[in-house]
Amino acid sequence: MTIGEGGSLVQQAVQAVRDHIRDNDLKVGDTLPGEGHFAELMGVSRAVMREAFGALAALKLIDVANGRRARVGAIDGSVMAASLDHAVATSQVSMTEIWDVRRTVEVRTAMLAAEHRTDQEAAQILALAEAMATAGDDMALVTASDVAFHDAIARASHNALFVQIIGSFAPMMHVAVPAAWKTRTTDEEKAETIVRHRALAKAIADRDPEAARISMTSHFDRAIDALLRQES
Repeated sequence: MTIGEGGSLVQQAVQAVRDHIRDNDLKVGDTLPGEGHFAELMGVSRAVMREAFGALAALKLIDVANGRRARVGAIDGSVMAASLDHAVATSQVSMTEIWDVRRTVEVRTAMLAAEHRTDQEAAQILALAEAMATAGDDMALVTASDVAFHDAIARASHNALFVQIIGSFAPMMHVAVPAAWKTRTTDEEKAETIVRHRALAKAIADRDPEAARISMTSHFDRAIDALLRQES
């Protein structure tokens, strides 16, 4: 293999490893040749390959652990989460924009969950809705239950990519959920939120995609309204 045009040596080394994974049809957990193999193949130094392996590990594309060879990594939504957090922190996107995208994705996951959920998954979703109801003013428990509720719905969709996308929103939810609850100043407003979560859980348990769509849409419409009130 010879070094081609375009990109730094490290960027080209990164691409060479990715090409190796694709061309050899490697799967998650499969081992990769060592840094020395790629260095010799490409005619670059071990330092270049070490940096390339480090970049790939940071992106979760490979798993590098002391004492063993690098392995093909599993999809990991934490990379997307870090990028989204950076985008919000640097004012490239707003929380309202994030929540608008969430609404689009989560409406679809709710509909798929209603179609594909198992009995165990339905029971877990119902239980998490009740956990929110019994949490009272324990905001840490409310938040944890809400995050887990949306994660459980994504998993019940049986689409692995949706699970990772929804998971990437979790760090922001730990901030946004308590903030949204602060805008619900009356017992009636808080109870209404619980009712919407219960209705969504029931729609999924009832295998009713249209009811799930309506419930999730209503949930996000209210959540975005709360964010807009907070920002105004």
